[in-house]
Amino acid sequence: MDSSHSAHFKKASAAGLLVALGIIYGDIGTSPLYTFQTILTDGGVIDKVLIYGAISAIFWTLTLQTTFKYVIITLQADNKGEGGVFSLYALVRRYGKKLVYPAIIGAGTLLADGIITPPISITSAIEGLGGVHGLENVIVPGNTLVVEIVLVIILLLFIFQRFGTKVVGGSFGPIMLIWFTMLSVLGLKEIVHNPGVFQALSPHYAIEMLTQHPKGFWLLGSVFLCTTGAEALYSDLGHCGLGNIRVSWIFVKSCLVLNYLGQGAWVLAQHSTSLHGANPFFAIVPTWFLLPSILIATCASIIASQALISGSFTLISEAISLHFWPRVTVKFPTNIRGQIYIPSINWVLCLGCFLVVLYFRTSEAMTAAYGFSITVAMLMTTILMFFFLRRVKHWPMWSVVLVLVVFVTVESSFFVANAVKLLKRLFFLVFELGLISTMYIWYHARKITNRFLTFDNIEPYLPRIDELSKDEQTPKFSSQLIYLTKANNPRQIEKRILWSIFKETAKRADVYWFIHLERTDEPYTMAYGVEELKDDNVIRIDFFLGFRVQPRIGLMFRKVVMEMIANKELDITSRFPSLNSENLNNYKFVLMENFLSYDNEFSVREGFILNSYFALNRFALNDSRAFGLDVNQTLVEKIPLVVTPVSSIGLKRVFYRCKD
Repeated sequence: MDSSHSAHFKKASAAGLLVALGIIYGDIGTSPLYTFQTILTDGGVIDKVLIYGAISAIFWTLTLQTTFKYVIITLQADNKGEGGVFSLYALVRRYGKKLVYPAIIGAGTLLADGIITPPISITSAIEGLGGVHGLENVIVPGNTLVVEIVLVIILLLFIFQRFGTKVVGGSFGPIMLIWFTMLSVLGLKEIVHNPGVFQALSPHYAIEMLTQHPKGFWLLGSVFLCTTGAEALYSDLGHCGLGNIRVSWIFVKSCLVLNYLGQGAWVLAQHSTSLHGANPFFAIVPTWFLLPSILIATCASIIASQALISGSFTLISEAISLHFWPRVTVKFPTNIRGQIYIPSINWVLCLGCFLVVLYFRTSEAMTAAYGFSITVAMLMTTILMFFFLRRVKHWPMWSVVLVLVVFVTVESSFFVANAVKLLKRLFFLVFELGLISTMYIWYHARKITNRFLTFDNIEPYLPRIDELSKDEQTPKFSSQLIYLTKANNPRQIEKRILWSIFKETAKRADVYWFIHLERTDEPYTMAYGVEELKDDNVIRIDFFLGFRVQPRIGLMFRKVVMEMIANKELDITSRFPSLNSENLNNYKFVLMENFLSYDNEFSVREGFILNSYFALNRFALNDSRAFGLDVNQTLVEKIPLVVTPVSSIGLKRVFYRCKD
């Protein structure tokens, strides 16, 4: 990132602040709908120790976990302006091979959040209708009508993804500004009746609740709900910029804290030991404003869901680029940078959300299973941040260890408190394990298959390629013959490519191209380099693409050829008079595709990984679609993969005795 870009990235602006409100604060911003109610419900008998302790614990969780860890420290780990667990991994992966595991686990658990945040936030908002006069007996948490309304909203939300958010995206910021303003006003309305509630911000009350309350430490599982959206601050760094996030967080946190204080003041004023089914959030809303507040809450919940869905698309797109995920169709519904749509992920998330709503039915039941995944994701980010601060930022070891100890202690406490929810969330565990296993299998299978790529020096073969090109006795295979090569060294080439050119049916062409694709640690790099290994006959192109760039090799290749001809770097028409403007487009891409040979004798681990890899590969995009190559210009050659040849099959010869 150049200095001017860096300065712009760190600078806050009015428009940028509004965008930040609309994009990244939906999850953490809608947590007042259910967090305080969940803590009081789980706490049992309501008293001052529980109320003040809950407010104090929420305030210091937002301060330590969200403000210090993410806003102040983690946002420093920008990869050319981009954030998120894979961007962080790209920055530190050179410092340890095993860092791939926290990256995979962090991404898998973060994706799992995508199937519970929409249901819990939308359900909480719709359940608020039960407080409207005349709807008390109609809108009952868990009844069929509530479930149907939530399912319809979720279905429309996922259907809308294919069109992108360009049309309505501009309204997200203003709606969230109204939402946060409403939170603060409602909170202040109750605080003025009991200003003493500000005492609850003292850490003394959080410690008192955790040590003296009967459920004490285990209430941290409910407290954690207030910061579940903190990871989004980092994941959406590239969309909003460092300065905008840091400045807008001051406003957001103030509004959240005021609302929690207001809910606490209202509960204290009731002088009751039980909520009797009431939600403090909607209880502090004036009767005349209840319907508008529910409408605003629903809109905020939808925006929160939208942000999480978009974040899931981005995460999978990055996983594909880093070879953690099978190649799937990625679409670009608008011309807005970074806005993508992945149909397969969209409908998997939609199905997951449907199952969550149908299984749990109420927001209270959902909160009982919420939080575990995010604590794991946060712990993984902390591990990666250790290497970033120490090896990239060169912080002193004592300061890095201090930061690590503080956040590992805090997050481990939340993890243990949330671990009791494990039995209630077996549904999610299957989803998480599926995501993590897919990334693990795909990453290691590629490492195994790449192990059997053998390379040779291309120099001795250049005269032979030139002779083949001029041999008119051999039928011409194509004017332009292109191979995708994995050789990082331009002087090397895969032996299987040489075999393809010479050994079977010799492939004669006017020009032979070798294309190498290299992913950069920067997100949006688009560059290329060209080297003529033999003048106008054998040419290598190196494409340098950022990990968020969709490779369209066919389109990019044609652009390179046209630029070379325009710059008079390539003179193929004079050397090959048969070429003209029409058959310059006579391209043939030869793709090498492995299949698992039966002549293998695997270890249990390799057998599981490779069989799973090739099973998953059936549902992935083939190379021609993944690289944007038209099928009429593509030839796929099947290559048997023999990882561990069978050493002995125990076959014995039987000798027959001839009969007279």
